[in-house]
Amino acid sequence: MTRPFGWLRAGSRLRMPLAATASAVVAAACSSSAGGTGAYGAARSSAPATRASAAGGAALALRHTAVGTILTTGRGFTVYAFEADHGTTSACTRACAAAWPPVTASSTRLTVTGGAARSPAGETTRPGGAHQLTYAGHPLYTFAGDASPGASNGHGSEAFGARWDVLTPAGQEVTGG
Repeated sequence: MTRPFGWLRAGSRLRMPLAATASAVVAAACSSSAGGTGAYGAARSSAPATRASAAGGAALALRHTAVGTILTTGRGFTVYAFEADHGTTSACTRACAAAWPPVTASSTRLTVTGGAARSPAGETTRPGGAHQLTYAGHPLYTFAGDASPGASNGHGSEAFGARWDVLTPAGQEVTGG
């Protein structure tokens, strides 16, 4: 009989957290709906949700990067716009939402800091009822491939049928660089 994670040695304290993390990532990636989400729309067990969340509500800020000043979460993780979205309606669900977690809010309190304007910030309702943040009419996402604040590895990517770009303080997509 083959056991899941059979490559783990019994009693290995260092490998057990790895197994738990691997299980959580697989579960999040295999999710068939946008439901069951935590802060910022990633599956509750996935790393992007922990990195992107802000205590007491959602937060957006600005960060200076090599591509210019861009919009981020309050914790400094780059947010992206998806060209396949239609207005404030998200086209990113299931596997797409696992790779590009929607920036969601569990409360109505939204903080906008660091020079980002409050007026273009808003929200839309995702399938399943989660409230996704928008900025200048763009539904917002983070990228699972951004391991630390300030990373923008998803910028300019073509994935799930369209391009992903960072946003300027005015809410314009940065399509170069």
